[in-house]
Amino acid sequence: MAAAAGYDAATRDDAEFNRRFRHETAAVDGVTMHYVTGGTGEPLVLLHGWPHSWYSWREIMPALAEKYTVYALDLPGLGDSQGAPSSYDKATLARYIHRLLSGTLGLSKINLAGHDLGAGVAFQYAAQFPEEVVKYAHLDYPMPGPALSAKAYRQASWHMSFHTQHGFPEMLVDDDVRDYLSLFYGYVAYGGTSFGGPGAKAPFTVQQIDEYARTYQRPQVLTGGFELYRTLDQDERDNKAVKPITMPTLLLTAEGTLPFTRSTVQPLMSHITRAVAVPKAGHWLVEENPRIVTAELKNFFASGAGR
Repeated sequence: MAAAAGYDAATRDDAEFNRRFRHETAAVDGVTMHYVTGGTGEPLVLLHGWPHSWYSWREIMPALAEKYTVYALDLPGLGDSQGAPSSYDKATLARYIHRLLSGTLGLSKINLAGHDLGAGVAFQYAAQFPEEVVKYAHLDYPMPGPALSAKAYRQASWHMSFHTQHGFPEMLVDDDVRDYLSLFYGYVAYGGTSFGGPGAKAPFTVQQIDEYARTYQRPQVLTGGFELYRTLDQDERDNKAVKPITMPTLLLTAEGTLPFTRSTVQPLMSHITRAVAVPKAGHWLVEENPRIVTAELKNFFASGAGR
């Protein structure tokens, strides 16, 4: 099923991309989900965080598609997905994605990678449907749950508390979405102030920022992004309620943050086979060091026989 107009703003003139990948949509419980797929081999599903869309994987998708059939999704209610899910807690979003992948696309076994809050969704997918996830890669997301309360999570940075507030973020950001995103990208980039540095520019091109701003300028998507933070208390409860996942797991973090992030995910992941702090990368691992991230993902998913 073809996606709605505007979905391919960043790729419609990229002949090489369009030769290898295509945009698709599917209806899932009142939400129209947008995804980009291409390649050959075992399914590899990629879930983005905030404030991103499927496009955050764009740079490394061709290399991954050499060995895998890649599915880069827009989370329900975000990117070019249409409509709002019943909740933005990560367990609920994981069930929407499962109905797309397993129900609509018929994918019974997948490799799975998630970044940021999308890793929260990916973890819940792996926890709820463990027999369907062969391997899991968790990129730079401390997990609310047994080792980190939602309250402590929100206190880790001003933006987490700000985004949790009802109405205020939308009111203050609404007319300046692009400026806000541009500043925020630099804040958590390598050398940015959130890492104790003097500040950093957004590690994205003008075109990349334009693409993210295009989607987050939609009021429903802007609110949906903030709802990812407003549901952290439910995420904590849900993560405490599941059994630790047992499939082979790769943990990638920003430089200097591996010990903290690992301490929050360790109670939830019993088989972390490799953990790496990506050098010269802040929170935006894929964009800041695509070479290392690509190599780590390809080596991890290609190694061994899964369980």
